[in-house]
Amino acid sequence: MNLRNNRHRRITVSVINDLVTDQRVHKVCTTLLQNGYDVKLVGRKFRNSAALSRPYRTDRMRLIFNKFFLFYAEYNIRLFFYLLFDKTDILLSNDTDTLIANYLVSWIRRKPLVFDAHEMFPEVPEVVNRKLVKAVWTKAEDWLFPKLKNSYTVCQSIADVYNRKYGIHMQVVRNIPFAQPVIKKEISVPVDTQGKKVLIYQGAVNVGRGIEWVIDAMPLLEDFVFYVVGGGDILEELKKKVEKQGLTDRVIFTGRIPFEELPAYTACADIGINLLENKGLNYYYSLPNRIFDYIRGNIPVLAIDFPEIRRVVEEYGVGILIDKYEPQVIADAVRKLAVREKNTEGFQKANEELTWEKESLTVLRVIKEAQ
Repeated sequence: MNLRNNRHRRITVSVINDLVTDQRVHKVCTTLLQNGYDVKLVGRKFRNSAALSRPYRTDRMRLIFNKFFLFYAEYNIRLFFYLLFDKTDILLSNDTDTLIANYLVSWIRRKPLVFDAHEMFPEVPEVVNRKLVKAVWTKAEDWLFPKLKNSYTVCQSIADVYNRKYGIHMQVVRNIPFAQPVIKKEISVPVDTQGKKVLIYQGAVNVGRGIEWVIDAMPLLEDFVFYVVGGGDILEELKKKVEKQGLTDRVIFTGRIPFEELPAYTACADIGINLLENKGLNYYYSLPNRIFDYIRGNIPVLAIDFPEIRRVVEEYGVGILIDKYEPQVIADAVRKLAVREKNTEGFQKANEELTWEKESLTVLRVIKEAQ
């Protein structure tokens, strides 16, 4: 990539979250910065949002509304006017919920637009069973996606769906960590875990992530503790469930952790959990970044048997796939993983081949083609 040609090319990246835990967007912005672009990342700010320290510029907007239709409407209206007067050369929109503002500004100002689909938005669990809401987002995609000339998404299955449906050429950029090894560090947790093996789930604590299934299996896994690293819509509900079952000394909720600190938690675990409920195509075709984080931390994965996840786990031999959610099935799989000899060669191969440095070449190519 010719850095000289990119220098001083201003790119404004927008996303609807508060930027703190979004690894994918941070990796994209870092790559662009390293390749000579002048990067600014725009998001929103909550009352309890942590401070940010990034090598690129950031700007977070405080909103009046933070839920439901008025939230999305306010954000896109404010983002539209922000981008309309922003000094930028390229627009990079993340997810369908930022695309309307980006597309309109791109059309008005004749600025190149690049789109990163983190998921199939009308198929996320929070939307898929709400007919009116799903219809609105589907109509938005029906209007906007055929117009996309430069786009990429997180896995081949989602790209295939959109390419067939809209006749576009959406490319694939998987959410893989940087190549650097994970270094084990001390972490602070509220209970003593000495002599116990550690299960870890890291990511959004939302509906359909299978966290409650692992909690239900914990009475059968007395020599294990379970770290739930993240925050989300059902966090308080799960805390009450754990308290009711008398598991507060073995199910540990850390809350949201900045992604810079996350590898330390991953490295302290023995098994990574990635169980998803089939709540629409978005989950069924998903390839969560936690899979790659576990691999980078050299810990085996207990995962749901969905197509994209199966492809990675089986190709490198880095875990066990299950398709039933009963406590005994989960407990048996956990114990099998705990005593099984680690596939050192598989982890080594995966860590050599699955790197953000390789994956990000597609990002740079797509953005270069947009200019």
